[in-house]
This record gives sequence, structure tokens and C-alpha cells, in this order.
Amino acid sequence: MTSPAPHRPRASVFQSFEEMSDPATVAPRIAALRVALRQLGLDGFVIPRSDQHQGEYVPPHDERLAWATGFTGSAGSAVVLQNKAALIVDGRYTLQSAIEANLPAGSVLGFDPWVHTPDQVKKLEAAVALAGSTLKAISLNPIDAIWRDRPAPPSAPVVSYPDKLAGETASAKIVRVREALARAKCGALVISDPHNMCWLLNMRGGDVPHTPLALCYGIVKAAGPVKLFIDPAKLGAAVIDDLIGVCQPFAPADFAAALDDLGRAGTTVRLDAATVASAIRDRIEAAGGKADVGTDPIALMKAAKNATELEGSRAAHRRDGAAVTRFLSWFATEAPKGKLTEIDAAVELERFRRDTNVLKEISFGSISGAGPHAALPHYRVTASSNRAIEPGIFLIDSGGQYEDGTTDITRTLAVQEVTPEMRRHYTLVLKGHVAISRAVFPKGTSGAQIDALARLPLWEAGLDFDHGTGHGVGAYLSVHEGPQRISKLGYTALEPGMILSNEPGYYREGHYGIRIENLIVVEPRQITGGDREMFGFETVTLCPYERALIVVALLTDAERHWIDTYHARVLAELGPLVGKDEHAWLKGACAPL
Repeated sequence: MTSPAPHRPRASVFQSFEEMSDPATVAPRIAALRVALRQLGLDGFVIPRSDQHQGEYVPPHDERLAWATGFTGSAGSAVVLQNKAALIVDGRYTLQSAIEANLPAGSVLGFDPWVHTPDQVKKLEAAVALAGSTLKAISLNPIDAIWRDRPAPPSAPVVSYPDKLAGETASAKIVRVREALARAKCGALVISDPHNMCWLLNMRGGDVPHTPLALCYGIVKAAGPVKLFIDPAKLGAAVIDDLIGVCQPFAPADFAAALDDLGRAGTTVRLDAATVASAIRDRIEAAGGKADVGTDPIALMKAAKNATELEGSRAAHRRDGAAVTRFLSWFATEAPKGKLTEIDAAVELERFRRDTNVLKEISFGSISGAGPHAALPHYRVTASSNRAIEPGIFLIDSGGQYEDGTTDITRTLAVQEVTPEMRRHYTLVLKGHVAISRAVFPKGTSGAQIDALARLPLWEAGLDFDHGTGHGVGAYLSVHEGPQRISKLGYTALEPGMILSNEPGYYREGHYGIRIENLIVVEPRQITGGDREMFGFETVTLCPYERALIVVALLTDAERHWIDTYHARVLAELGPLVGKDEHAWLKGACAPL
């Protein structure tokens, strides 16, 4: 290939850097909400960030917490009372604690049962009872009645996901789900997680940012077509043709009657504890059914990718790795000039991904942090926070959505001079990252059991990081997929085909942050002389580490060998995919330590 022409950063297609809220609107909106609450006989109301599917990405139509409070983070809740309001965004201070501390005795606290799970309602009930008050479900969310300029519900078209990429037909998946329901002695499954519905029916959509999701519900029974409850405007003729014989589409307005039918038949209905709305459980039980709140069996099926999905992921990562490599080569030339900002870097990396001509979306808003901003694990750069990239550390966490796979990668980069402390901390993080990459473990091992491997080098230095080591990743679905994860709370056993991130970090608040992330796949491992079924990890992300931050003397021979072997593979697989000048940079970046 010939070297491409130099790029100029241009506007982003897939992410915005503008402020998402106006603080001046908060006071009048809270005042209007309090009036509405008084009219309903309520002393307060709970506002979670979630929508009716408990999704990570919420469509603008359902951003009630952001509308009322101005908070645009990815997790949080608020309690609005008549004389005070509490916004909870720190995991160390729970919603229940806020209720117990602030709710006057004898109050009536309202909640919308469509945006809380049964377990969440149980915790709310306990907190309200401790405060000597009453919890009351409200049929119409009071925010919806006063939100005058509320965006329309999302209506992106649904597209079929071809079997050649899915690796399994929808019909075959439905058979597996019915077998799981029979084993659980359940007569039906209500699918409340749209990710599971999209996987089951081999379809994708565009209703939420960065994830090809079609918001919908489904019902699977022991026989008959699967019922799909979705806005009919999303279904074109081609998609309807593909769904014939697999499912029967219904309008969302028909969902309540279908739940009543399940209840009247006395059906035992499996509901997903993580995503089902309390209102769904209540409706089934009120009609005479039995709600079996547990795990949607689709979650584990979806988590263990088949051979076709894994090959698609590998192809997506080669393509994405070449794009990131082109960015790193560009960054190595441009950053020392001192003219780049965090937004420049995020836009340029997106641009290199779009140059593949097959990028569908980014998989999340890029975390582009320089200096102290890199110490904020979930930092979102805006026009007002945009910082110049100066000598020191720069962290870029990003990913792409391709039709054959979802990517997520973090690299921490040195800009001109870095301190010995930065290099030491980077190398300790790298040692933990390599420990996960090299891990072998028996069948039945959970992510919680191997999480400590990533932390041990940091622990030995009196350091740690507060987030999990890794999350699950979907196949052209959500970049954050459960139930698999590598964390202290990762209790699901790891199985072959599961894709996870491997991303230990270290954050020195107010100064700099370090995170190194690859995606890995659980795979069988044959151990000579062993008598247990063993697993390990295949690394699918392809991109060099930052040599300028590696203290080779801190690495063991085994760690250095793994890194050198990985870099040789990166060079062999990405070298043919980049230009001449980029290949020269890549060759230097991948040279043996």
C-alpha cells in the first residue's frame, strides 16, 4: 500500500463534544415536578437513570434524570422531595441511604414501576419503611406529563442480521431457548432485554447511541411463534419477510394484554431479574400467573460466541487494529508539536476507523484524556473541558462497531518526556495485563477468581484501581455485555467463546491515569500431564503497547517473552494493512524488548 495523504481533524460523525445539559433549566423543572407531585398526593419521587429495559444507553426520549437534574452520567438516581432533592452518582452512597436520611416520616414516595426492577423495588420498600413512610407505584410518570419538548420515541429501522455472520439461525436459537425453559419448568419467557431479543431473532436496530439495538419486548412459549412487541414503523417489508415463520410482530400497545393472557393461563413465566420492570411482574401475578424472577437463559447463550461470531470478531479486530495503528503513527508525529487537544485526538481516531469504509458506529463515546483528565476512568471530553495534549501521559479508550464484531481498546501513550514514576506505574499495570493474558484456569472458574491476577503487581507496590478488570463484549451488540466479567463481583463461570476486556489501570488523581486494554476470548487449553479441563485466553485485539513507558527491568523473562511474541504477531497481521510510513513506525513499536 502507498502511504495515505496527511489527515486534518474534522468534525465527528458519531459523537458530540457539546455540553448535554443546561444548569439554568434545573430549578424550574424541579419546581414544576414538585407541583405535579402535590397534585398526585406525593411527597417525593424517585428518578433513576434507567429506561424500561434497564439499558446502559438510554434514548433521549427516556433521559428523565438528565432532563430533571442536568446529570448526564451513565449511572445515577435522584430523589426529589418537596423541600429538598438528592442526586446520587457515587456508588459509596446508595439511593437507599439517601431515602433513609432525607425522607420525613409519614411521607408518600412515588416511583414508576416501569423503570425499576423487582429487586430495586424491594430495596426501595425497605428504605421507605425504615424512614417510616410509604412507597407508591404511579401509573404515569409525572415527568412525562411536564416534559413539554420531550423527544419522540426512537424509531430507527430494524435490519436483519445475516446468518453468515450470526452463525446460527433464529429458529435454532429458539429451540435452545425452549429446551432451557423446559429444564427450568417454565411455560414462557418474557424477554425484557432488547439485546437478547436482537440476538434471538438475528436482527439489529439503531434506537440507542453506539449500539445496534432495536428497543422491543418478546415472549417465548413452549410452542408457536415468538411474539415480538415493537413499533411496526421500524419493520420494513424485507425484515418482515425474514421474520415470517420465526416470530409474530405485535404493536407495543398489545404487550399488556399478552402479559394478562399469560397470567390468566396460570403460566409460570421466567423473568430476567437484571432487566425486567417491576410492572411486568406485577401484571402477570395480578392476572393469576407465577413470576419466576431469575436469569434469562439467552444471556449465557449470547455470551458464548460461536465459531462464526469469533471469526468475525477476529476480522473486526484486525481491521480496527490497523485503524488504531494508523492513528498511533499519526499521533507520534503530531503530538510532540504541541498543537493537539483531546477532541482532536478523538476525532482523528474516529476518522481512521471511518476510513475502513465499513464502520457502522463507534462502540461508545471515546475517553480521550490528557494529564489529570486521564485519571478519570469515565471522563467525557466536552468543548468546555477540552484540554491541550502536553508532555506527559495521554489515554485514549475507544472502540468501533463493525457488522462482524465490536471492538474496545485502550492505550496509554507517552507524549515527549515522562517521569520515572509514570514509567514504573505503567509497567506495573502492564504486568497485571499480561498476567490475565497468560492465565490458565480450570473449568468452572469465575472472573472474580482471576481478577486478583491483574492487581497483584500493583498490590505489591501498595497500589490498586477501583473498577473491574474486565467486562463482557457482544457480537455487533453492546460493548458492555453480561453476565461474564472479570471483577470482584464476577460470579459467572467463564466458558469458551466468551469475549471479555482485560483492562487493569492505575490513577493518580489530579495528575495522570494509566489503563491498558485488549479484548480476550476464553478458549480450551490442553495442559500436558493435567487431569482437569482447562481454559485460557486468546487475545484478539492487535495493537502495540507504549514502549516509551515500559521499564524492561521490571518484567520477568516470561512477561517479556509474551510481549515480544504478541508484538511479533501484531506486526505480522497488521503490517500488510497499513501504509509504508505507518509500517515503519509499527516495526519500531513492535521490535523485541
